[in-house]
Amino acid sequence: MSLLELADVHAGYGETEVLSGVTMDVEEGEVVTLVGRNGVGKTTTLRSIVGVVEPTGGEIRFRGEEITGSSSETVARDGIGFVPEERRVFPGLTVTENLKMGRFGGADTAHRRSVEDIWELDAFENLRERKDSRGTDLSGGEQQMLAIARALVAGADLLLLDEPTEGLAPIIVERVADLVRELNEEGITVLLVEQNVAVASALADRVYILDKGSIVYEGTPEELDADEDVRDRHLGISM
Repeated sequence: MSLLELADVHAGYGETEVLSGVTMDVEEGEVVTLVGRNGVGKTTTLRSIVGVVEPTGGEIRFRGEEITGSSSETVARDGIGFVPEERRVFPGLTVTENLKMGRFGGADTAHRRSVEDIWELDAFENLRERKDSRGTDLSGGEQQMLAIARALVAGADLLLLDEPTEGLAPIIVERVADLVRELNEEGITVLLVEQNVAVASALADRVYILDKGSIVYEGTPEELDADEDVRDRHLGISM
């Protein structure tokens, strides 16, 4: 039994179908990346898992239990943390207050961190130094780190990250990538949507490619690297 399973999931917005039968799985302890061109449904896939978008067909299971159409609050209590592309840091709250918000409605899991635990992690040194700064005063990289830290405070066993390196300077991209590796080594499973295919491949155990609302490829980063035809057809990039 996989930790997360999607079977023939359909979803969209109004009458516009974005996902037309997504089938994929994530095993416990993996980093799985979902890549593809803009607009193919990567973010919608994550939103369907966490209940922001209600699927119109198919099935989503977490730890063998169906969560299709569950509310975002229920999914969070199950131990799934979602860090959206827009980060959604509370701009008027301090870093510490943002983290405390993560304690409400989270999951009581072995991976749940206290605010004090966050301060002790080297990866969040900048946040510790700016714990009294308001969200609106943080850089993009600091906001990204804060959004991930808030998911940890909420007790995520499975961490969904939507474009965590978008718009960040190369040195900050490296810090985010290092943090993802560190969290995975501690036992947190990661499903990563990432436009930067090089970063996605460097982090991943397995890679899925999404195109026109369906999974068109599954393989290891090494297999994708060796398959120039797949990359050209579905990603339009070289590696």
